[in-house]
Amino acid sequence: MELDKIDVRLLDLIQRNNKLTSEELGEVVGLSPSGVQRRLKRLRSEGVIEADVSIVSPTAVGRNVTMLVLVSLERERADIVDRFKASIANTPEVMSGFYVTGDADFVLTITANSMEDYELFTRSFFYENSDIKSIKTMVVMDRVKAGFVLPLHGGVSVK
Repeated sequence: MELDKIDVRLLDLIQRNNKLTSEELGEVVGLSPSGVQRRLKRLRSEGVIEADVSIVSPTAVGRNVTMLVLVSLERERADIVDRFKASIANTPEVMSGFYVTGDADFVLTITANSMEDYELFTRSFFYENSDIKSIKTMVVMDRVKAGFVLPLHGGVSVK
């Protein structure tokens, strides 16, 4: 899908603040509110906008510990990779998961209420999975930045 300059500007605005109204967006990009709504609907239907979310503070809801976990699989076979991807997608403790190159096969961001809860999670999620060769856990000491804002200026193919 090709994006024009108005699409790019709308995406930049809403990824920084998805509570802006169609009227407010239209004033900035030079469209009517209905024109803004049509474009946003198209961007959603084409999969450019994947979701409209709010970023919740983990500690505010009792998720006091965050870990980055490197996961290496026993073998890198398509069925094993697909099975692990499905388990990641269906596990609420996994905030994000990436299939990567390098020393590990996956990098996961996981939250827990406490280290004790994380240990229980590792026993059920990792240790009982015979497809996993090893895990390496790094405990996050401070969340410096959290978000999903993509830099759109200059890096987007615009017609």
